[in-house]
Amino acid sequence: MTIQTQAVHFSADKKLLIFIEKKLEKLNQFFDRILSAEVILKLENSGQIKSKIAEIKINLPGSVLFVKQDAISFEASVDSAVATLKRQLIKYKERNRSKS
Repeated sequence: MTIQTQAVHFSADKKLLIFIEKKLEKLNQFFDRILSAEVILKLENSGQIKSKIAEIKINLPGSVLFVKQDAISFEASVDSAVATLKRQLIKYKERNRSKS
């Protein structure tokens, strides 16, 4: 699986990029035919607290899964996005299994 990471209006440090890569690699346990993943990290300035947004798009054979999560830190938003993607992958796998 190839992973592309974009940071909008800031530069992500190496530690964050490694964290994202490790989290996304764990998704291969649930579905081993993931083609690629695109991660977009954004800062949302609404009021005094800056929210960190993680958007993750996963390309599968014949389908695309997308998640957008926000939290206080990028690690927390990536964590919740990966947990949501895990559920989506399991549903996708079950749907495909029932069709064949």
